[in-house]
Amino acid sequence: MMSKIYEVLDLMIPSPKCELNYSKDYELLIATVLSAHSTDKTVNKVTEELFKKFDIKSLAKADIEELKKIIRPVGNFNKKALYTISIAQSLVQNYNGCVPNKREYLETLPGVGRKTANVVLKNLYDVPCIPVDTHVERVSKRLGLAPKEATPKEVEENLMKLIPKEKWNRVGEQLLLFGRYHCKSIKPECTKCLLIKECKKDSL
Repeated sequence: MMSKIYEVLDLMIPSPKCELNYSKDYELLIATVLSAHSTDKTVNKVTEELFKKFDIKSLAKADIEELKKIIRPVGNFNKKALYTISIAQSLVQNYNGCVPNKREYLETLPGVGRKTANVVLKNLYDVPCIPVDTHVERVSKRLGLAPKEATPKEVEENLMKLIPKEKWNRVGEQLLLFGRYHCKSIKPECTKCLLIKECKKDSL
């Protein structure tokens, strides 16, 4: 079954890439934190203004009320404003303004969990990993790659067992984009789906 999934994903999403806009390492980290419970499209609009106004050093000293006004569209902006300033302060104070390339350091930063760390490691440092967001979790369960009661961490572990390590980054991004644009939470495009025979959606 996995060979069929790879074939279809390569056909539908031949050039998978992260859809968050960034030009510096800390921009990806902060954009990923802001993307929780928001869309990449909204985050990209917010970060365009945010990173024109602030670099990492000025962000560490930013006025939180000013920051809240900028990031308000992403939702949960009060907490995310605190995270953003705290992350900037930590990077400046502890990492010379750079984003660390080790999971154990990344996950000590405010607002950074396993998924965010995986996104950063995969896209900045080409570390093999599979970030599991709601899209990847949904697609994995519908295709029977993980049980319906599995946690995101368990979904990740299942995928890492099923997919060769050299494919983790590519297939992980393909699963995310497949879920975002095709296998949607509401009104999935089942009638056009090339993986409909593999789908277990009706049994979930």
